[in-house]
Amino acid sequence: MPPTATIDPAGAVRPGEELDLPAVDAWLKAQVPTLEGTPEVTQYAGGASNWTYRLKYANRDLILRRPPAGTKAKSAHDMAREYTVQQALKPAYPVVPTMVGLCQDPAVLGSDFYVMERIEGLIPRKHLPRGLALDAKQTRTLCLNVIAKLVELHAVDPVAVGLTSLGKGPGYPTRQVEGWSARYEKARTWNVASFRYVRDWLKANTPADIATCVIHNDWRFDNVVLAPEEPTRIIGVLDWEMATLGDPLMDLGSALAYWVHADDDFLMRSTRRQPTHLPGMLRREEVVAYYLDQTKLKPANWTFYEVFGLFRLAVIAQQIYYRYHHKQTRNPAFKNFWVLVNYLGWRCHRLIRKGAR
Repeated sequence: MPPTATIDPAGAVRPGEELDLPAVDAWLKAQVPTLEGTPEVTQYAGGASNWTYRLKYANRDLILRRPPAGTKAKSAHDMAREYTVQQALKPAYPVVPTMVGLCQDPAVLGSDFYVMERIEGLIPRKHLPRGLALDAKQTRTLCLNVIAKLVELHAVDPVAVGLTSLGKGPGYPTRQVEGWSARYEKARTWNVASFRYVRDWLKANTPADIATCVIHNDWRFDNVVLAPEEPTRIIGVLDWEMATLGDPLMDLGSALAYWVHADDDFLMRSTRRQPTHLPGMLRREEVVAYYLDQTKLKPANWTFYEVFGLFRLAVIAQQIYYRYHHKQTRNPAFKNFWVLVNYLGWRCHRLIRKGAR
């Protein structure tokens, strides 16, 4: 490992988010009798959707995932589903964390939760981990490896791993366009565009499923774990709460919405959450070309998937802004998300025009 590269640290547990440690410890030791001592408990700052804790025992390093307290919408925080997906995928896709146990007894924590092995490694976020320096050749290798892991996931046979019940059958692109369009209508505020033209265009140009496979649905660099001693190698893929059976090109299109170049305009660069700006990173069109070459898929209209990805990101941003607009959150970071939503609409229009030429 580079001598000063920083492995993601967990911090103090946030006030009001403490675990009932005696209850968790007792439940865990009933599942894993070999656990030694009382764990040191810390919490990861990320993961706004579900709370994530590190339980460091004397002889095991574990991660616990649970929904936020008071969660009503179980479908958005389905711990059993997230656990089952990873448990099933592990034999065919080894970079999935190793599951330890699922608890559905409300007497323990008041909600479902699951525990898995911690994967110790480096996580690239907006920037590479502090102290990690890669040259352009190494960066390109890292980039290709991240895309290759997505290709590898999409090659997993859902029947062979027992995940056929994860999806709803053919028509995934149609359901996605309709579902995200309805979410946008519900979250729209007066200061954002209607997206009517974009939504109508997506509906009119929705293709049939090009394939059906396991898709991650939140594929970003900050959901992969890199080997400390070889930081271009992927040793873990995290955050499977949105995984489902669907069209692989929808997964790629959604991932590409987060792919920002160093020479993109200011607003686009302001959205960057991963180090795709570094010298050596593939450009968006190169990512698509590489993925299609590896999978041999041949979309009739790639523009659809890229526009969908941007529209989906606009809806996510608008849902967050809606909460700020209606004073359901006071986080000042969300104050100008309406500008981002309008900007993403502009990018959708530009891609549609470009694709029509």
